[in-house]
Amino acid sequence: MRLLPISPDRYVEHQNLLKQMYRLRADIFGPRLEWDVTVTDGGERDQCDDLNPTYILATLGGSKVVGCGRLLPAVGPTMLERTFPQLLRDGSLDATSAMIESSRFCADTTLSAGRGGGQLHLATLTMFAAIIEWSMANGYDSIVTATDLRFKRILNRAGWPMARLGEPVAIGNTVAIAGTLPADQESFEQVPPSNYRSALSRTDDHSERSAA
Repeated sequence: MRLLPISPDRYVEHQNLLKQMYRLRADIFGPRLEWDVTVTDGGERDQCDDLNPTYILATLGGSKVVGCGRLLPAVGPTMLERTFPQLLRDGSLDATSAMIESSRFCADTTLSAGRGGGQLHLATLTMFAAIIEWSMANGYDSIVTATDLRFKRILNRAGWPMARLGEPVAIGNTVAIAGTLPADQESFEQVPPSNYRSALSRTDDHSERSAA
């Protein structure tokens, strides 16, 4: 499994992988999780994709996208404040320059490779580790996110517990919650699968790093 950070200056270079990412998001957030998302031409996009985020992709052989996450500085427009302010105690995110927002996280856990032993799927743990590693390498020490209670339990199983930013709220057919996650060495050492070998660096490093 390979990990690739895609910053705005690399969108054109990796447009085929980004199209796969949108399709993966549509498959997971639509039919599987039944979230209220907009799917166009087989892909899921929202207004935050127009804010020049950095994407973290996990791929098989560098060609098949099996995991993704979207990262935006928390001091700028974020999904939490724009779309889910009701998840925040006072409706506002008290962001600092050391905070990054992670959204639209998903991993293809239907893959037979990477599953076994009752542990979380390899793709999920690899993406957790990559997001932590990228965040630390780029000067962030805290990750904010909006998710659901099911995913909060997955974070707990991974040993990366989330601190709540508000009370759970029923949204559509799920119960959503906002929280913060540490981006530190202790967390990075806790979550990776045993064969994780990535060393993601700054966004302007154009190298791919192997995770398996």
